[in-house]
Amino acid sequence: MVFYMLYFTAELENLTNLQPRGGCDDLSYPYYFKVKCENCGEISQKETCVTMSESVPLPNGRGTANLVQKCKLCGREGSIQMIPGHGQPLTLELSQRELITGLMVFDCRGFEPVDFSFSDGWKAESVSICHLYLLQPLCITNFVIAFSLYLFHSLSHCIYLFSIFSSCRIMIVQLRICL
Repeated sequence: MVFYMLYFTAELENLTNLQPRGGCDDLSYPYYFKVKCENCGEISQKETCVTMSESVPLPNGRGTANLVQKCKLCGREGSIQMIPGHGQPLTLELSQRELITGLMVFDCRGFEPVDFSFSDGWKAESVSICHLYLLQPLCITNFVIAFSLYLFHSLSHCIYLFSIFSSCRIMIVQLRICL
């Protein structure tokens, strides 16, 4: 089993706590990304949708996963299980220091996640007034997101290896909030 952490960062201005609408462990937030077969290297043509609320039995009958699918080229099956509890919102402080934050851990067997697609359903808080804003992807500047290997040393201590497989930059005008 190989664990991948989905990391992200963005330039936040007068906003903090950027995260999916229901929090980092939102059961219904859909993660869209392509998968790469670890057997033949084929990358799926379309994005795959994975949510924690959907669970399917593994073909061998030993548990469940959030995604089970076959590679269209070689026919090998792979699965992805989401592991909550390791993500945190992107704060203004992290953004100003140009640091990344983890969003979700994926236990991947037979597939490697690549090319994450940023979609709707994000929220952030104003730092000047106590308001919550629901954001569209076009509201965020210099949004960078990437999958990276994530190794568990123990349940309480983690070692991060930063070998970025995929990144996506969205260069849009600064978010302006008029109150």
